[in-house]
Amino acid sequence: MPDLLDILEYWWPVPLAYLIGATPFGFLAGKIKGIDIRDHGSGNIGATNVMRTLGKPVGITVLLLDILKGIAPAMIALCSSETSIIPIAASIGAILGHNYTFWLGFKGGKGIATTAGAVVPLMPFAILFAVLAWLVTLKISRYVSVASIAAAVAIPTAVLVESFIKDRFDIPTFGFALFVCVLAIWKHRSNIGRLKQGEEPKTGYEKSTL
Repeated sequence: MPDLLDILEYWWPVPLAYLIGATPFGFLAGKIKGIDIRDHGSGNIGATNVMRTLGKPVGITVLLLDILKGIAPAMIALCSSETSIIPIAASIGAILGHNYTFWLGFKGGKGIATTAGAVVPLMPFAILFAVLAWLVTLKISRYVSVASIAAAVAIPTAVLVESFIKDRFDIPTFGFALFVCVLAIWKHRSNIGRLKQGEEPKTGYEKSTL
């Protein structure tokens, strides 16, 4: 039976990925500006709420950093492992780190940007499909939350399409795609509630709370 050192020898990218993903850039951006971002707007630490509250330059910076903390763990795992399971596990770790960061009592963002970053090295076709779905849905609906949900659904859909084209179905990859889809929808359940009540803000209509 393998001991802890044997496990860490192969699986060390996974806890590292969680630590990287857990860095709450949106929260830190708020602190630099002298506020707790959780007390403003939607209360979320993600880039969308940061952009609404602190403006586009800060929001875009947080967005890029959140994407990077998804890309970096996946790339580290890909370069250090010969199997596809560890990069997938590391990507999941990064996403869970963002969504449930230990720095903030295991509460975090919705994980869309970090998920996009994690998906880029592992499923490049899927991320292109997801970005297209996000842009089209945002243009039509004007809701960032609806666009994010559409992008999440597009990821496993794209994996299925690619599997059909290549005539090869990769179970771990599809499982990962399905996981990020379900988790993203679950994290948007409050947005879904506001959409039903007609209270969800549309993009272009938000006003800063500062």
